[in-house]
Amino acid sequence: MPDTPQSHAAPEGLSARAYVRYPDLDGRHVFITGGGSGIGAYFVHAFATQGAKVSFVSLHTEAGEALCEAVAATGAPRPHFTACDIRDAAALQGVIATRASAEGAVDVLINNAARDQRHTVESLDIAGWDDMMATNLRPQFFSIQSVVGAMKARGEGAILNVGSNSAYLGLAGYPAYVAAKGAITGLTRALARELGPHGIRVNALVPGWVMTAKQKALWVTPEGLAECLEQQALKRTIDGEDVAEAALFLASRAASMITGQALLVDGGRAMP
Repeated sequence: MPDTPQSHAAPEGLSARAYVRYPDLDGRHVFITGGGSGIGAYFVHAFATQGAKVSFVSLHTEAGEALCEAVAATGAPRPHFTACDIRDAAALQGVIATRASAEGAVDVLINNAARDQRHTVESLDIAGWDDMMATNLRPQFFSIQSVVGAMKARGEGAILNVGSNSAYLGLAGYPAYVAAKGAITGLTRALARELGPHGIRVNALVPGWVMTAKQKALWVTPEGLAECLEQQALKRTIDGEDVAEAALFLASRAASMITGQALLVDGGRAMP
């Protein structure tokens, strides 16, 4: 069960939130896709504060290396960053294998990387559709494929697939992205059933509109934010730490009998 919150100075751009501490995550090997920025950077920081051995991939070398430096400066274990385009499934699996050799088998896999590029049904061509699936859905399957053998051998493991409440709300403006995020929930439930007998838990973590730097720069408008808050039951914006707290819980022993579920962290905007 969670222990007393532990405070760490946070990397630049993140608050110094005192995450709830889960002692069983100390020393665990956590692999995160898309960890260099956005929600993924919060995951990297949060799990490092638990004492976990964090490995992560991102496209952005400068941001990934800067995050490693900032996390290490807090006194938490230094994460390990590898530049990787997750659309290259073989390259992603190769990184996972390399990190497992260096740090031990992956105990917690977080499939976070995604790209919410805006498009319409008329504007997206076949190549664009395939690229959206190669970014937002295919890597989840093949990263899971890379870790389940060792998890089965140990009889335990936790897998978190990051979805989006856009799939519950049916938001317009990026139909291929919404389709991929909806499929993640189905994949999660199917693999929870398949892998459960081996002690492996598979859950979906489904954020709402999280106020990351990218969202603020590209998509947040006063009108859009007001509409979102009107639809939420909780009347404040969602921070990266809110999602990271849920990830810590789902990865920990506190959630040992939770699998095949989709945990929405969206302030009560999409109530299924």
